[in-house]
Amino acid sequence: MIVTIDGPAGAGKSTLARALARRLGFRFLDTGAMYRAVALAGLRRGVDWEQPDWLALVARDVELRVRGERILLDGEDVTEAIRTSDVTAVTRYAADNPRVREPLVRLQRRFAHGSDVVTEGRDQGTVVFPNAECKIFLTASPEERARRRLKDLELQGELATFEEVLAAQQRRDREDAERPVGPLAAAPDAIQVRTDGMSFEEVVDTLEEIVRRRWRP
Repeated sequence: MIVTIDGPAGAGKSTLARALARRLGFRFLDTGAMYRAVALAGLRRGVDWEQPDWLALVARDVELRVRGERILLDGEDVTEAIRTSDVTAVTRYAADNPRVREPLVRLQRRFAHGSDVVTEGRDQGTVVFPNAECKIFLTASPEERARRRLKDLELQGELATFEEVLAAQQRRDREDAERPVGPLAAAPDAIQVRTDGMSFEEVVDTLEEIVRRRWRP
């Protein structure tokens, strides 16, 4: 069974999808981490972000592996390194590039083939797995999402203000919605879950209930 969880930045998709996968005994796939890893590789190699072909070559040259809940870039665990603000600022160049998306989508589908998977991202239910048995669109108010992102940055030791995080998030929301390939959108058959005012456990409970109503082991 494939469960897709899509939604905007700061909706808590990764953490919630990971927790849901653990409860269900499913594999977990963080597709956003793949694009972040390619962006990190681009930063390290000094690519010209205005030359899409450069990053496409990087995407085809690097080796990405998903090992449990960790992501490896050419054998290096970059699970934490890809979450910095510097990587976030350039990830759109990977996500907006069709020649980067093609190999990553193939990798995502190969990962999920023949498995029970919870996968999260921006286009999992619309582009990557349009026939998924259960699709969820997870969201929250812009202010709530910005507060969560600010807390994550503080835990990573990065300094930022709420206003800066909110402005960056709103810019990213526009970019994600206007992306030429794989834009952020709820699949017509997705169940929308708004998490404002809900505790973490309440959200996971809600998601688990949605999945179990559709799961036929």
